[in-house]
Amino acid sequence: MVTATRREERLQNIPVTVSAVTASTLGNAGVVEVRDLTKVVPGFNGARNLSAMLPTIRGVGSSGVTVGDEANVATYIDGIYQADPFSTTVELVEVERVEVLKGPQGTVFGRNATGGLINVITPDPEFTTRGRITAKYGRMRGDANDYDLRAYVTGGLTDKIAADFAALYRENDGYADDLVNGGHTGAARVIDIRSKLLFEPSMSSRIIVTAQFADSNSEPTNQPFNGNTAGRTDPPLTPGGDPIPVPNVIVPTEPWQTSLSLEPVLDYTRYNLSVRTEFELGNVNLETSTGYSRSENLQDIDSDASNIYRGATLLDDSKVDAFSQEIRLLSAGSGRLNWIIGAYAFHLDGGMGLTLVGSPRSTVDTTSTLLSPEVKTTSLAGFAEGTYEVTDNFFVTLGGRYSHEERKFRQAVNGVPLVGPTTPGFNEDGLAEMSFGKWTYKVALRYNFADDANFYASYGTGFKSGVFNGFGLSGIGTDPEEIDAWEVGMKAEPLHWLRTNISAFYYDYSGLQVTARAPGGLGFQLQNAASAEIYGAEIEVTAAPTNNLQIRTGAGYTHADYEDFPDSPLYIPLPGGGNLQTSTDASGNQMARSPRFTANIGFDWGADLAEGRLGVTGNVFHSSKVYHDFANTLVQEAYELASGEISWTTPDENLRFFLWGTNLTNAKVAQQISPGGLGTYIVYERPRRLGIGAQLNF
Repeated sequence: MVTATRREERLQNIPVTVSAVTASTLGNAGVVEVRDLTKVVPGFNGARNLSAMLPTIRGVGSSGVTVGDEANVATYIDGIYQADPFSTTVELVEVERVEVLKGPQGTVFGRNATGGLINVITPDPEFTTRGRITAKYGRMRGDANDYDLRAYVTGGLTDKIAADFAALYRENDGYADDLVNGGHTGAARVIDIRSKLLFEPSMSSRIIVTAQFADSNSEPTNQPFNGNTAGRTDPPLTPGGDPIPVPNVIVPTEPWQTSLSLEPVLDYTRYNLSVRTEFELGNVNLETSTGYSRSENLQDIDSDASNIYRGATLLDDSKVDAFSQEIRLLSAGSGRLNWIIGAYAFHLDGGMGLTLVGSPRSTVDTTSTLLSPEVKTTSLAGFAEGTYEVTDNFFVTLGGRYSHEERKFRQAVNGVPLVGPTTPGFNEDGLAEMSFGKWTYKVALRYNFADDANFYASYGTGFKSGVFNGFGLSGIGTDPEEIDAWEVGMKAEPLHWLRTNISAFYYDYSGLQVTARAPGGLGFQLQNAASAEIYGAEIEVTAAPTNNLQIRTGAGYTHADYEDFPDSPLYIPLPGGGNLQTSTDASGNQMARSPRFTANIGFDWGADLAEGRLGVTGNVFHSSKVYHDFANTLVQEAYELASGEISWTTPDENLRFFLWGTNLTNAKVAQQISPGGLGTYIVYERPRRLGIGAQLNF
């Protein structure tokens, strides 16, 4: 059962592509945070920009990292929208399943779900007392220790109140060689705590209150890509002269090496509070979702990634407060029409201090510029969707949503507010405003041609309103981006142990909002690319041919190209290091972070051994090459990631001991490649990890 339509339905009955990944599959594949879904979901890419996740589904994804520039692949936790770009780096703590909906979800979810959405479903409290404790220990290169401790307990407090508690503590030592100071960088620590209270005052009502706290501290491991850093040389003293080599510069030559001139910092804290209610009112159910979140982020990055201090970006005191409220009425009768209507309200209030530090040469003191953007976003929407059973085997779904959004923006430079008319877009009070209104639609047909098989076809639209550039000096925002999506598919269970889902899709995508580093390499510029064309196909197969073996496999082909992008940023490496930034026509280029082909295969095998149960699991993921820029000059070649586990469980199933490993081949995979005026840096995924673990169930 999944909740892709805001009500529980069988996955096979929903006329949309949904990858529903269970907790066991997540664990077997080494998926510990949302971006790791790349390993198990065809067509999904979970790249990140340091502390912000940049999810892409079927080529649709954004690269914004400023307050108010929310991703166009929406992230939800238990159906509640997570707005902050940094909050999408969600740790998977005691998760029941993760649903990845592909294509625009422009009706019942709606907001910023242009490319799709990720819904993390966590278990609700139970009245039966149970729990588990899991401890893992591993090692990485550089003799780095890796610790992972998780605990979960649930049970009844009274006959009408139940509670649960989930906690995660994860820590690792540095694994990247520090070529400047010796030792290692890349250490990280994560704490995530969540608790729920379930109130059931009657058989027909439920109230669930959730509180969550998350805190992470990590050291970025960015290093020059192919040695490209402005720290290598100073500019010539005379026009046409040769660059001047900088003495004692250290440039890494291998993956997982750093030579930074400052101690990098990524600190993030998040507080979530939510209330969900469900009331059965005869033939109608009433549901509400209320969510509040506060996040704080501190980021200090060496922009040239060398031991020569040429520039840095300090994102200081970034704070975002977000509130959302949704009310839904759902049909509960047994008639031929199932429907849902609802209303949604959202407000975001955020700001940051952004210090850009730079120097034209190593012998000149750095200068700094402080930007202080403030953003307010208000969104209101109403929606309705219904599915009518025309015959016993033919179903028609119609849905629509109207969204109205207002955005307000202020900017200050070194404490001085930008005002109009001298600064475009701002009025005399220093305020820039935009508002947008848009209808989005969905039409879907489903025909059951057998008891356990159906064809479906759908058309849907998506919309993301224009945004302001918090890293910019203008009050003129971008235009909205819009998408029209067509999809056909088949879902079948031809045998009781076999499930096969196939889909093909075509997207017409216009007004893409894209982010790139600004000239000078410190800030960012935000613009609309004209359009893109996307089409492809996917298949997911789950088979359990015996009681001891389950196989999961998926593959996706995505042809995602910029159709018209005449002014794409282009970074040309300079002989002495750094980049010359200009523009190029990227029309026809492959879209960033959108590999043509991805595939994964996983298995779960078990057998009785020594009166207990032996288990062997594994997962292999393959990706074709991935471009990390619009001009298709920065590429991660095709790669594979493999993970596995061997376990033994006691006869009473209360104890489980296991050996585990991730990135078993020690693949050197780019998590991020970021170009700028001071050079291009790369951040690699973590190296191979091998370890042991134990789990106690009670």
